[in-house]
Formats: sequence, C-alpha cells, structure tokens
Amino acid sequence: MPAAALKPLPVQSTLDLPYAPVKKRPLPPGRPREWYITHNRRLKAMRLAIALLDSGVYVPNQARNETIRSTAQTIGIHPPSDTTCHMVRALMRYAR
Repeated sequence: MPAAALKPLPVQSTLDLPYAPVKKRPLPPGRPREWYITHNRRLKAMRLAIALLDSGVYVPNQARNETIRSTAQTIGIHPPSDTTCHMVRALMRYAR
C-alpha cells in the first residue's frame, strides 16, 4: 500500500467521543419530582466524570467548573450546574 494512501486521521481532542449514544429507557412512573431530578443529575455527573477521566483529569482538584463545563460541551450535553460539578468531583474522589 503506498504511503500516500495512509493519511493520519484528524485529531479532535484527547477525549474519545462515544461511539453510539446509549439507548434511553423511560423512567419508572409514580416517583416524586425530586427523585427524577436527582437521578438525572447523577447520570450526568457520572457521564462527565468518565469523560474527564478519559481525557486525563484524574484528580478532583484539576476538575474546576470551567473544565467540567468545557468537557460537557465537548461530549454534547448541556452545561452542568454548580451542584452537578460538585457531584462530579465527589465521584472522582470516591472512585479511587
């Protein structure tokens, strides 16, 4: 194979983007509204913590709100609140 045919792929970032979105399932009905809010916040925090770890941010002190919000933009989710950013750092702290 000629060397000209082997072009390097463009690098978008150090973060591996998800290959396919996870199929969403409906949440169970009949729970209080606060349960749904907390549940979705935990899922978002988990996704962000995984993305930060994949991008090389291993220590919660490195994960400032700006870093977490830029990662959210990179993976295509809405910017998290301060509470969710705090939860991301807590997940990174207790995952060790």
